[in-house]
Amino acid sequence: MNVLVYEHVSGGGFAGTQVPPSVLSEGFSMLRSLVADFKAAGHTVTTMLDSRIAKFTPPLNADCIVPVFAQKEIQEIISKNAASADAAYVIAPESEGVLQSLLETVEKTGVASLNCAADVIGKVADKAVLHKFLSELDVPQPETMVFGAEAYAEEVKRAVTGKLRLPLVFKPSCDVSCGGLSLARNERQIAAAVAKIRRECVSKRFLVQEFIRGAAASVSVISTGGEAMPISLNCQDIALKTPDGASVYRGGLVPFEHPMQFKAFATAEKIVKSFPGLRGYVGVDLVLTNEEAFVIEVNPRLTTSYVGLRRVVNFNPAEAIVNAVLKSELPTNVQACGHVLFSKVELPPPTPNILQTIYEMSEVAAPPFPLSSSSACALISAYGITVKAATARFREAKKRILKVAQGGE
Repeated sequence: MNVLVYEHVSGGGFAGTQVPPSVLSEGFSMLRSLVADFKAAGHTVTTMLDSRIAKFTPPLNADCIVPVFAQKEIQEIISKNAASADAAYVIAPESEGVLQSLLETVEKTGVASLNCAADVIGKVADKAVLHKFLSELDVPQPETMVFGAEAYAEEVKRAVTGKLRLPLVFKPSCDVSCGGLSLARNERQIAAAVAKIRRECVSKRFLVQEFIRGAAASVSVISTGGEAMPISLNCQDIALKTPDGASVYRGGLVPFEHPMQFKAFATAEKIVKSFPGLRGYVGVDLVLTNEEAFVIEVNPRLTTSYVGLRRVVNFNPAEAIVNAVLKSELPTNVQACGHVLFSKVELPPPTPNILQTIYEMSEVAAPPFPLSSSSACALISAYGITVKAATARFREAKKRILKVAQGGE
């Protein structure tokens, strides 16, 4: 098939504006990984790149790369290229309706969408709506209260007192990439947490949840829209900060061995099967304790864990998405071999020559594009038969890229 792949951050969603280096490293690594897997499966791939990134001729094995110079061009370019494609896949944030809007554009062209159905996105992307649904589904979640964006800090403090135990997690109802997320360890930090959400987000509601002490994890699921198969438990490296800091997603480990793996799999499968429009690839985020798997959110799209997943499973996950959506077929005899540790590395903006050297490093899933004068970010993905081996290889790759970035060989 001829497949159109669009990733929002690297593909022009920030054209004409500043691109957050950290989020760019996630976006480009997913784009590069998915394109490579579609190509390995024998498909022809067309994709889009922010013109500022395209000029660096990045290591992207697409057959056709369309440069994007302005955000207003995106819908038109997607429509035009989808019309001549057999299938399309979109990677974009759910916040502000971006993913749903882009999928509606794809669906209007009549091309086969390999994503979740556009009309299901809002049902799982809005954390307040999802919380209510999961409560009815009797799925374990942190104790939660939902507030309107106009709620005052004192109002929130009175409402949670005696009902939720500190520390508390504050998060906007609709946002991604840790925007507005913070941890209030005491009552004094509640006001700052509320202010942070108002300052950083446009969400109309926000959630306050009891903090669950456990392992941050996710389950990668392949779904036909009716049947679902969990294929990997992944560890997430998340730095959850108090309101005066910045909470960030740093990377992860695939696969992740944990006593609650089968409970996490069963819970993720139950959730995905409860939404008929969830198909293709779906990520379910959880916190795992020694006794329970608490659901945090559902991602109706490709997640960064895909970067590690594709290197350990015994099948092509991009082709599995195609088969699930177009043929209602799920992978069989799923097995994983080895481990992949992936994480972001902040670097000074490299010169063009240094950037070309970094392109040649096999462990670099996303190079540090010098789009600003102050900072850049790479995403390194290292494989090893054991977790220890993957960790050692990651550290070696990190040392090497830091040396290269500083002008060494």
